[in-house]
Amino acid sequence: MTRLRRRIAERLKAAQNTAAMLTTFNEIDMTEAIALRERYRETFEKKHGVRLGFMSIFVKAAIVALEELPAVNAEIDGDDIVYKNHYDIGVAVSTEQGLVVPVVRDADRMNFAEIEQAIAALARKARDGKLTIEDLSSGTFTITNGGVYGSLMSTPILNPPQSGILGMHKIARRPVAVGDKVEIRPMMYVALSYDHRVVDGRDAVTFLVRIKECVEEPSRILFDV
Repeated sequence: MTRLRRRIAERLKAAQNTAAMLTTFNEIDMTEAIALRERYRETFEKKHGVRLGFMSIFVKAAIVALEELPAVNAEIDGDDIVYKNHYDIGVAVSTEQGLVVPVVRDADRMNFAEIEQAIAALARKARDGKLTIEDLSSGTFTITNGGVYGSLMSTPILNPPQSGILGMHKIARRPVAVGDKVEIRPMMYVALSYDHRVVDGRDAVTFLVRIKECVEEPSRILFDV
């Protein structure tokens, strides 16, 4: 095993051995998010020099949910629960050496373009093997996207000492009930794995519902409703 692979193995096994880990699921209709991206894709890229992806939408949605449900942004320290008042979001990136989770610092203070730029810069550093310990440490919550590899559903594993990780998945067109009609919609399953020692089941379910609301109606993020 490489040094990085050994470290990854240690951390993942520590999460399994320590946390009371559970996963809850929901699904998101991506129609509005896709329309938003298509509407502004070209203008956004010309102005900011980076593509408008779904990750920035999910990061902003996650921050909305974390602000309302602070336990998901907390961690255990001995016999104490430490609640964070900042939002340093880890974004999982796959490299030839293994999966790494660089951190977007103070993501709550960033707009969509700044988040996309930060993620792109960290991804380049990851591919070039130039990430530092500082780039990888002290995240408060993590988002991983198995959908880029075709994963339809999975149960992401916690990134200790964090108490929550959001898993995004493949967007698949499938029939869903819309009112009294059946329509073909672009749907994504999302998963929240959480440490039940810190996060109650009700909060975990509510967290995903809030993510769903924000992504299905991105204007909620813009107007903070």
